[in-house]
Parts: sequence; structure tokens; C-alpha cells
Amino acid sequence: MPSVYEAAGSTEGLVRLAAAWHARVLADEVVSHAFSHGYHPEHTGRLAAYWAEALGGPPAYSSEYGTEAEVVGMHSGNGPHEEMDRRAIACFDAALTDAGFTTGPLRQVLHDYFAWATTTTMTGHLPAGASIPRWSWDGLETRHD
Repeated sequence: MPSVYEAAGSTEGLVRLAAAWHARVLADEVVSHAFSHGYHPEHTGRLAAYWAEALGGPPAYSSEYGTEAEVVGMHSGNGPHEEMDRRAIACFDAALTDAGFTTGPLRQVLHDYFAWATTTTMTGHLPAGASIPRWSWDGLETRHD
């Protein structure tokens, strides 16, 4: 059975999904606030590399951009934001459709991963060097170091 990464079209499919999600969140009046202070000009590619690594692809994010602790550090520390999380997940679900992930177990696994990452892993603080958690067809495979 292919990995979630492979089933999603590898890097090309995840870049398509990341671009669709980024467009959706920038258009959302609540979630766009997270980007109101600017974002990296290569955000879409970096996000796709992060998702690729998390979903069973190559460790390009870790080798080129940083650790899970650094990613979580960028996304946490602002207190609870349930409404923003809920809307980010809704944007992701719409982006799945935009990117052509319209049916089947792949769509569900991608949704489950994003919802878990948004409401769980991106909300805390991690030790330096923590690795990106891996997600498979059965859910979480590995936790942070």
C-alpha cells in the first residue's frame, strides 16, 4: 500500500493542496489574521514539504528548513484560539476539494491529519530538535522526540 504522501500525489499533489489551503485562509476573515504580520515568500512550498514529511515522504522540511520545535514555536504561545482552528480546518476541507481530493479514504486521512495537527501538535511547546510526527493511514505513527 502506498504511503499517504504517495497517494496524495507526492510533492506535486501536496504543493497543489498547500496552495489551495493558503488561498482559502488568506480569504478567511478570521484565519487570515495569522498571516497579517506577513509570511515567508515560499510559505506554500515549505508547507508542502512539511506535510510531505509528516505523511511519509522525504525529510526535506527537516533537512532544509528546521525542526518540529521551531514550527510549533511559530504557531503556539498565543493562547487558545478554537474559532481560528475550526475555521482553518474548514478552509482545509474546502482546499481538499479545490485540489481534487474529493472522495475516499485519502480525503478522510488528510482531514484527520490536519485537524489533529491544528488542534494538538501546533498548540504546545516542544524540546529543541523534536522531529515532525509521522501520520499514516492508521493515524499517528510517531510522536515528537
